[in-house]
Amino acid sequence: MDAFTVLKGLVAPLDRVNVDTDQIIPKQYLKTIKRTGLREGLFSDWRYGSDGSGDRSFFLNQPRYEGATILLARDNFGCGSSREHAPWALLDYGFRCIIAPSFADIFFNNCFKNGMLPAVLKSEDVAQLFKEVEAQPGYGLTVDLAAQTVTTPSGTSFHFDIDPFRKECLLKGLDEIGLTLQHEAEITAYEQRRKQEAPWLFPDLQ
Repeated sequence: MDAFTVLKGLVAPLDRVNVDTDQIIPKQYLKTIKRTGLREGLFSDWRYGSDGSGDRSFFLNQPRYEGATILLARDNFGCGSSREHAPWALLDYGFRCIIAPSFADIFFNNCFKNGMLPAVLKSEDVAQLFKEVEAQPGYGLTVDLAAQTVTTPSGTSFHFDIDPFRKECLLKGLDEIGLTLQHEAEITAYEQRRKQEAPWLFPDLQ
């Protein structure tokens, strides 16, 4: 998992509340268990539509937001089913941070497990950011995880809270596997000891 320290990136706005995971990545894209190749399915119902026309005003269809790495969203982002493909699709498209007033719990947790930062800001601060993004093409933000701040081009900073353990994992790029491998030497020593203490548990060694 890639570490998250400071992200300076273009912001893309999704001005809709209660965006659920079936809208983030529709069910027909859930056939894979790989974390890559899902970018084409991201928000596909809004991007393409049933007849291929889609919503031309949708942000992924606008050249000004191409290459965005920060998604600005509204309340209750990521609600609905618990599919982990939702953060996979967002990450595969290039988003490393999502800013919103609130997130659905399971989606919120899944973001951290995949190296993506869900930053919770006050509703009024998010509303102000939406106005600034709309008014300024090429609008970017600086997200500093260590300082727990989101800073605008004018220098205004907003603070966000984060669990210390999750923060440390993101800063070091550690998922559950990475955390486990930090104790690889102890795990190996335990396995070797068990082979001596209880050889009948390891028939391949007999």
